[in-house]
Amino acid sequence: MADGIVTLTSGTFDETVNSSSTPVVVDFWAEWCGPCKMFGPIYEKVSEDFPEITFAKIDTEAEREIAAAAGITSIPTLMAFRDGILLYREAGALPEAPLKQLIEQIQGIDMDAIRAEIAKEKSEAGE
Repeated sequence: MADGIVTLTSGTFDETVNSSSTPVVVDFWAEWCGPCKMFGPIYEKVSEDFPEITFAKIDTEAEREIAAAAGITSIPTLMAFRDGILLYREAGALPEAPLKQLIEQIQGIDMDAIRAEIAKEKSEAGE
């Protein structure tokens, strides 16, 4: 695994996702998964282009509890968080260019607007 990619466990997942003010991109994968093996080098290459972002991997075989809690039903699944808020979740391997575009979009999101939208939805739901 590339130096810039962090391996997350049940003990480090919440802290990593919730304490980072920069985006955290998480790849849920497994050793036996063919598409995961094809996506791995792409993920590593893109991680080198964005050193300011936390890139992480979760082995769904070793960390079944996290995979179940995250509702992972197919791998690879990519999730992106910012300020502890899930902004992207999609199963399937992305080619390099779309992965870079996704990261750039996540970097450009107005998080104040996202938080305001979440607050509005909670208010309307009576929470």
